[in-house]
Amino acid sequence: MATSLSPSLFRHASALLLKTLTPRTRPHASLRPNHKHLAPITTSPSPSPSPSPSPPPPKPSKKPRRDSPESLLRHRLDMCSKSLDLPSALHLYDDALASSLSLNLHLYNSLLYLCSSFPHPLGLQRGFQIFSRMSADPSVVPNEATFTALARLSAADKNPRLAFQYVLQMYSSGIPPKLRSYGPALFGFCESRDLDGAREVEAHMDASGVVPEEAELAALLKLFSESGNADEVYRILHRMRGLVHRVSDSTAEILERWFESDVAAEVGVEDWDEKKVKEGVVKGGGGWHGQGWLGNGRWCVGRSEMDGSGVCQKCGERLVCIDIDPKETEDFARSLSALACQREAKDDFSRFEEWLDRWGPFDAVIDAANVGLCNQRDFNFHQLKSVVNGMRENSPLKKLPLVILHNRRVKGGPANSPNNKALIDSWRKAGVLYVTPHGSNDDWYWLYAAVKCKSLLVTNDEMRDHLFELLGTSFFPRWKEKHQVRLSFSRRGLSFHMPPPYSIVIQINHCYILCFECRHCQEMREE
Repeated sequence: MATSLSPSLFRHASALLLKTLTPRTRPHASLRPNHKHLAPITTSPSPSPSPSPSPPPPKPSKKPRRDSPESLLRHRLDMCSKSLDLPSALHLYDDALASSLSLNLHLYNSLLYLCSSFPHPLGLQRGFQIFSRMSADPSVVPNEATFTALARLSAADKNPRLAFQYVLQMYSSGIPPKLRSYGPALFGFCESRDLDGAREVEAHMDASGVVPEEAELAALLKLFSESGNADEVYRILHRMRGLVHRVSDSTAEILERWFESDVAAEVGVEDWDEKKVKEGVVKGGGGWHGQGWLGNGRWCVGRSEMDGSGVCQKCGERLVCIDIDPKETEDFARSLSALACQREAKDDFSRFEEWLDRWGPFDAVIDAANVGLCNQRDFNFHQLKSVVNGMRENSPLKKLPLVILHNRRVKGGPANSPNNKALIDSWRKAGVLYVTPHGSNDDWYWLYAAVKCKSLLVTNDEMRDHLFELLGTSFFPRWKEKHQVRLSFSRRGLSFHMPPPYSIVIQINHCYILCFECRHCQEMREE
């Protein structure tokens, strides 16, 4: 990418119109106990009926009866957890202690979760009391949920250091912390403006392989920007660029306040090596040079929109399409193959890989089930055919795309009509149809083929379900943005919505311009 560098001291930050994303929250329950549905739980036996002939008693079950005191306690505590009814849960707990009922890990964790959900002296005091009693019971071994609830209790008590100590204790016990485990300590250190504590938590997250999300990065960004630490702001921006696909309105406001500050106007070197900057842009795939703050002076901060080609309507700069590292793509294809072989019959998927090596690569891969059922009650081969032919016309070499179709779609029903039979046979002979076997999930097949072939993927599937959560990588959203083709059908016919000609990610164009597109702006643009 050619980059023109100007020594001008004028700098400009451009963002898009943003919409506040109000999170859905569940209201706190009243602090008055709700005893309406809570009968005391006791261990006293029910009165026996008068003796009468009866069949032999059933063999005792190893599972606890649903109406046993322990089962009733669990059910009622679960209901309290769902409604965030702490007072009623504590009433149940006190009754259980009075009745000498033993509590298991699940019951203790339910109580600790409720106590940690109330930033109120009652919840904090009783939460630590409950944990103290739990610790005295050798039959109950704490797990990740236990330590996370304790970290939340500590943070609510304005003690992020203790919250982090619980995370360290969890880690030393061989229990891998989750992102939610680190949150109470990290947010607590950020709120108390403890830079060292926040850095310590972030470093432990990195060492444990826990990847921060926008909320964690935004908290760090706010802490470092309000502290005037320009180098740390730059570092967090770089992390956010790689991990956050689109920023929220609250994060954009943090960025605006930073670029409007006196500190932001003063930082930056006046002389820099243009060759290194250009090399950094090329090495990073475009949109970022990685050389730190260059130039100084006031930033001009404003909100704008991008046109369809990615040109900012305020500053006239164009967002670039950032290249994906080929090695990342190869690594991702290998991880997909390994996951698919775990989830599918290994021999079936291995045969598909061999078939793809023989007949590929393809310019496009079609999720045929999604396409054939788009706006249809029954599978529509004519609709699928029109998409196949349309993608062939879009191919530089006019190649037919790969059609991935489950075997139940090629037998019976619409597949039995003469025209559809002939269509299926023509795709088979051309080597562009792969029929996935019985019991398979065809998602693995079309996704792997598109990644392996570095091709376009035609589907309206948003790929948000559990299967795609297994991928657990920041690479997948970036890949999807550059490769997914969406469809729409109307009276005017078929329309292909190709990937945007620019990357929707924080970018620095030249040396002075920070441009990004937020979630709301991308939705407005697509509409």
